Amino acid sequence: MRLLLTAPLLMGLALPGYAAAAIEGVTFTHHDWTLACDNTRTCRAAGYQADDNGGDPVSILLTRAGGPDQPVQAELMLGQYDDNTATQRLSLQINGTSLGPMQFDAAEGTATFSAKQLAALLTSLTRNSRIELIGDDGARWTVSDQGASAVLLKMDAFQGRLGTPGALMRKGTLAESSVPPALPVPVVRLGKPVATRPADTALAASPALRAALAAVTSADDCEALGPSGSLSPGEEPEALTVQRLSADKLLVSLSCWRGAYNTGDGYWVINDRAPYQPRLVTTAAVGDEVRTIQEAHKGRGLGDCWYSTTWGWNGTQFVKTADSSTGLCRLVAAGGAWEMPTLVTQVRE
Repeated sequence: MRLLLTAPLLMGLALPGYAAAAIEGVTFTHHDWTLACDNTRTCRAAGYQADDNGGDPVSILLTRAGGPDQPVQAELMLGQYDDNTATQRLSLQINGTSLGPMQFDAAEGTATFSAKQLAALLTSLTRNSRIELIGDDGARWTVSDQGASAVLLKMDAFQGRLGTPGALMRKGTLAESSVPPALPVPVVRLGKPVATRPADTALAASPALRAALAAVTSADDCEALGPSGSLSPGEEPEALTVQRLSADKLLVSLSCWRGAYNTGDGYWVINDRAPYQPRLVTTAAVGDEVRTIQEAHKGRGLGDCWYSTTWGWNGTQFVKTADSSTGLCRLVAAGGAWEMPTLVTQVRE
């Protein structure tokens, strides 16, 4: 069993089909804070240094599972691009008041909050505040409060906490038991692998198949399906790859486009004989393992933020099994600071 982007506080339960996921995840960004809530009702909110003052990179991640009486968990990451090894101890200061040392891992540049620090942090995010991290070497990092209240309000609304004692923004007297429960992680079962046949591989050279793909795909989405068949002038046409998915379905792939720092491959499910009736999965993938297709793209060339999507073949069709980002592009860490999914599943053989 492979576990994809599952919320750490929840256990996946086998459900009668992928459609059992009752809600869709959401994203929301305002100023220096961003939110991602997934299909189990777990929400993650990340705040960063202000985008307009060039402060040293830093980020806080707040995580809260869905359901009544769920605590907020918080963690912090200092910018990983610069050498912070001179900082061996880190303290939290809010509005000029010291809240003492944090649990700081100097080697990793990460920290966690005590219960007292977390309570003060959550209160500070509901109003104008100055949130600072102070190193024993005199280094300082400032987490912006701009956008935090809007993001926390959105989190409360998604989780159904508005008007309850556990709300972060709009507390009230509604019973905590009125908060909707967390939802189980949906299970996606992959179809059984099937060996590709020589005739399948030979189909890659079929002009009729290539024409069928072009008929259902915009040339803007897949340049290689244009008249030249190539991605750059003077290059050879991009070749199709054909792999078998089931007794009567094939997976066709093709390099579709190249950008400054991303590439995209197209994937289609077709009948194994004419009429091929191709069904497009994506034109932005970066690879496959036949039964799984993956997208992973940089938000910008620096590689400090990424977006990823995964599909799995359930024996009948490709369904999304994961959708996630790493948060805002703020130079906190190469590859992104956090994992912020909007779709989580358990993928099983």
